[in-house]
Amino acid sequence: MKIAIYSCHDYFQAFLETQNNGAFELIPIKTALRKNTTHLAEGCTAISIFSKDKADATILTQLHKMGVQFIALRSAGYNNIDLEKAKELNIKVARVPAYSPHAIAEHTIALILALSRKLILANQRVHQYNFSIEGLTGFNLGKKTVGIIGTGNIGKATIQILAGFGSTILAYDLQKDQCLATKYGVKYVSFEVLLAQSDIISLHLPLNESTKYIINQKSIQQMKKGVMLINTSRGKHLHTKAVIEALKSGHISALGVDVYENESDYFFEDHSNEVMQDDTLARLLSFSNVILTPHQAFLTETALLNIAETTIENISAFQKGKINKNFLV
Repeated sequence: MKIAIYSCHDYFQAFLETQNNGAFELIPIKTALRKNTTHLAEGCTAISIFSKDKADATILTQLHKMGVQFIALRSAGYNNIDLEKAKELNIKVARVPAYSPHAIAEHTIALILALSRKLILANQRVHQYNFSIEGLTGFNLGKKTVGIIGTGNIGKATIQILAGFGSTILAYDLQKDQCLATKYGVKYVSFEVLLAQSDIISLHLPLNESTKYIINQKSIQQMKKGVMLINTSRGKHLHTKAVIEALKSGHISALGVDVYENESDYFFEDHSNEVMQDDTLARLLSFSNVILTPHQAFLTETALLNIAETTIENISAFQKGKINKNFLV
């Protein structure tokens, strides 16, 4: 069986080929899945896509006409695929639900620490032989209240690490995990209370219609002045222009993000020799109290191995006509 692997960059290809071990004919494609790249899957029974790839109704229809019967997502999220259309076309879809929650949790903590201790500024200074520590005063995490929005696998892993710092932890989720309260002293509160009482807010929830732009002008106004905001989840959780206004006013004192709402036009590619066309992104990058990483929170050897292993398992299950717990359609 031939499988087209879209957005297959060098950092991942070796892991996938090792796990595949010659079982399937993999066709690595570095470009993302778009309307003008569907033809690259000609002759393939299945394709594999990542978070940057788009599989809307039009693209799924094109793939169906070409004979594609299965889509193996290499991510936990699936907001980039029209599941209703896939079901209508009888295209099976499977995902990788939990490749490494700790990888993303650790990146979340790295962003918090880098911002709180002003590590980027300090590093820039000493490389210019400026060893002054003026303006580098940080804070202890153990003295702060951290609000975790979403207590699924990644949220839980983040809470586990924060508990070691001695932080006071508030949580908001429609499904409460009482074990977190017992083990780590987590207090579940309403969304509004979390916004009002947290010194640091970190997002760990799926993207859907109810969570799109959950951080907007109204919710920002309910936050403490000087709050630190962290997002390693999905870019469209933040209304970026509202966040920029809050950064300008000082209502948000620091922002750490691994995602951006229009990241599909830029992330995972080198645009260093181009003029930035996205004015919102350019403005965001102009702040010294903002750290933006290029959707790399998942990027550890453990996570890549787990993604590759589960992707091949899902393809094998499809070939054998079996449905495992990872199948969405």
